[in-house]
Amino acid sequence: MTTHNSLTVPAFDFVQSDSPLLISMPHSGLNLTAEVQAGLTDQAKKLPDTDWFIPELYEFLESLGVGFIKANYSRYVIDLNRPYDDKPLYATKTTGLFPDILFEDSPVFVDGKAPTDEHKAFCKEHIWKPYHGTIEQELARLKAKFGYAILFDAHSIAAQVPMLFDGTLPDFNWGTNEGKACNETIANAVTQILRPLYTQVLNGRFKGGYITRHFGQPSNGIHAIQLELSQATYLNDELAKQSEYQLDEKKQPVITQQLKDVIEALMAIRL
Repeated sequence: MTTHNSLTVPAFDFVQSDSPLLISMPHSGLNLTAEVQAGLTDQAKKLPDTDWFIPELYEFLESLGVGFIKANYSRYVIDLNRPYDDKPLYATKTTGLFPDILFEDSPVFVDGKAPTDEHKAFCKEHIWKPYHGTIEQELARLKAKFGYAILFDAHSIAAQVPMLFDGTLPDFNWGTNEGKACNETIANAVTQILRPLYTQVLNGRFKGGYITRHFGQPSNGIHAIQLELSQATYLNDELAKQSEYQLDEKKQPVITQQLKDVIEALMAIRL
C-alpha cells in the first residue's frame, strides 16, 4: 500500500533581510508527516530530541534586520543537518538523515512502522532540497551584496546525553569544523562576548554539522559557525526530566540577551 505523501505546512519559513548574516534553525520544527506520526513510539511522540524554543530564543532577529530560515518539520521526518547521501559526520555514535534511534538510544519507530523508501525520497525532494537550496541562494545573494556572508546555525541539546557524550556539556558549544568553516575573527567575536555566567568550548564534542561544514567556505567569502546551546541555559530542568519542555521564565531573558549580544557582535564584523 502506498502512502499519500504531502506536507500540511510549508517545509520551512524564510525571512530575507539586509545584513550579511543568515541564521539557520534546522532542528526546531515540530510538525510531522502522517506516515512518520503513525509509526512513532510513545517516547518519540514527545519529540525529545527537538531543539526546543530556538525561534523564541532568537525572536529579536527581525528587529535587528537579520534574516533567518527555520525548519517546520521535526528531525524525525528528516534531519536537515545531515548530508543528502547520509554519510556519517562523526566517528562516534550519531543519528542519520532519517533517525531510527532517539538520543536516549531507544527506537524512534514501532517495529515495522518506519517510513517507506518512497516517503524518504519525498522528504529529501520536498524538505531537504528546498531548505538547502534556499540557504545556498541567500548566501550567494548576501556575498554579492556585501562581499562576504556569515551563516549561523542555531541548535540546542540536553546538557546530558550519555549516548552521544560523557558528562555534562558546557553552556555554549561552538563548532567551526576545526577552524575550516570560518575566519577566526568570527570565532573570536562570539567567544569573547560571552558573560562569565556561561561556560563554553570551541570545537569540542560538536564541531559543526553538515550545514556548517558544507556552506562554510572562507576562501570563497562564505563563513559558517554552529552553536549547540545547552538546554540547561533556558529550559525548566525539572519538567525536562519528565520529557516536558517549557521555558524557564527566569533563565530565558538572560539567555536571550546573551544571544542578542552574540548576533550583534557578528553583525559588527567586517570581513
